[in-house]
Formats: sequence, C-alpha cells, structure tokens
Amino acid sequence: MEALEKTHVSRKPLWLKVKQPTHQNFFKVSGLLKKKGLHTICQSAKCPNISECWSQKTATFLIMGDVCTRNCRFCAVKSGIPEKLSSEEPARISEAVTAMALTYVVITSVTRDDLKDGGASFFADTVHTVRSKSADIKIELLIPDFKGSTDALKTVIRSRPSVINHNLEVPSVLYSYINRDPKNYVRSLKVIENAKKMGAYTKSGIMVGLGEDYPHIIQTFKDLRNASCDILTIGQYLQATKSNLPVKKYYSPDEFKYLKTTALSMGIKQVESGPLVRSSYRAHDLYNRLMKEH
Repeated sequence: MEALEKTHVSRKPLWLKVKQPTHQNFFKVSGLLKKKGLHTICQSAKCPNISECWSQKTATFLIMGDVCTRNCRFCAVKSGIPEKLSSEEPARISEAVTAMALTYVVITSVTRDDLKDGGASFFADTVHTVRSKSADIKIELLIPDFKGSTDALKTVIRSRPSVINHNLEVPSVLYSYINRDPKNYVRSLKVIENAKKMGAYTKSGIMVGLGEDYPHIIQTFKDLRNASCDILTIGQYLQATKSNLPVKKYYSPDEFKYLKTTALSMGIKQVESGPLVRSSYRAHDLYNRLMKEH
C-alpha cells in the first residue's frame, strides 16, 4: 500500500459498530465507580470500548475532577474552571483497584493548568496510595504536559510508574486546527524524551481521521521514534458531540494494519492500531509484550 486512501466516508462504517453492554461485570464496575464517586476517562471521553473494558473489569481512572482547563476541539471532556482537589480521591482509587482485583491500572487526569505543578504531586500521591494496598500492581500514568516542567515530570517519575504515557494526539500540522498551540507538539515530544531519560518506559497515542495526510503520519512516527517512545497506539477519531470537530475520513482495518507495520518498521517497539483503539486499550497486553523484549 503506497499511500492511504483519501476517500471520505459520510457514515460510520460497520467496523465501528460497538455492542451494548450485557455482561454483569460491566454493571458491577459501573456501580462501584458510582459508589466511590470516581470519574473515568471511559465515561468523560465517551470511549467506544467502555462496554468491552468494563466487562473485563478494567477502567482508566480520571483523577483531579472531570473539568479540564484546556479546550481541545476533538475532546468530549468538559472544560472550564475545575473544583478543588479532593484529598480523599487517591484512597477511593485504591479501594476501587482492590475491589476490582486489578493487576494493571491506568490513571489519567484532566489538564490542570490552575495548579502550580499541574497536578504532578497528586499523581505521585495516587500512585503511592494505590501501591500501599497493592504492592505488586503495575501502574500506567497517562499524563498532561505539565506546561513542559521537568520538575513536575521528575515528581511523577519518582513515584515509579510502570509506564509513562503522554499523547501527541495528532500530527503537528493539525495542532492549530484542534485548538492547541503548535509549540505544544515539540513540548509533548520533550515530555516523552525526558521521561525516557529519567528511566521510564514511554508510550504515546495518536488519532487519525481529522484531515492528516500520510506524510504527516510518517513524520509523527519519526518524531516519536526520535523521542524514544516505546509504545504507540493509533485509533480512529470519532466525533463525540456536535460541538466537536467532524470526522474527515474513516480509515479501514487494512489501513490500520498498514500503519502498524509502518510504525514497527521505523523502530517503535510495540504498536496497537485499529479503528477502536484508544490510548489505554489493552494497555496490560502492550506492557507485557514490551517486557518480553527486555
């Protein structure tokens, strides 16, 4: 496949259809999260995999509230002025992790530019609290850019997460289009590069379908490889609400396979690529595959 097809598909193709939840585990997880007053990115970002993941008793916890201080045009997470941090939230996360008997957990957050360290110390406190009850658990942190602060990143790294994940989201050419400062693309690459230099396993994710061309995707792969990114996820952008950006192209499963093969050939160690792939999708499997190489 020399180039990706540019055909615009106006309707959602069949491969993007998801099943409604029926497994009892889905409702157990839903009830537990509600009882503990916890947020998940699964709900806030309207993830299409929520049924599959919750049925398998996995979830990506969203800390520091559910209101983001930024307003990216692709994202369904609420934006505005966040509430104060809850000192009880790390304990509630830990209790939920124990109740779900998780061996691998993904923890992310809204972006909190209102906080001095961007919430880095809160991430670290959450990791320590979870590990105090589950010493052997693997913890993946999907972090914001902390405005590029290396001190904030060091705070997070010192909590010894199993993986540091930071999403580029889209190729650099689309940053203005999604309401991000183009300079933040380089900043995000630095987060990944610095995390690797500090000894972390690194991960990132991108979406396709917002108007990028194949050379833009290839350049993003090169940038991630040069930043020493270990793991990459590639998924289809879906318009979550009418206020979010429209889909410009639906990629086929074969195109996602091609992107995976291309990224692997360029030196990224582990890649998960598919229409419904999101940054924490099958995170444990990707981590285990990476560990087999070391």
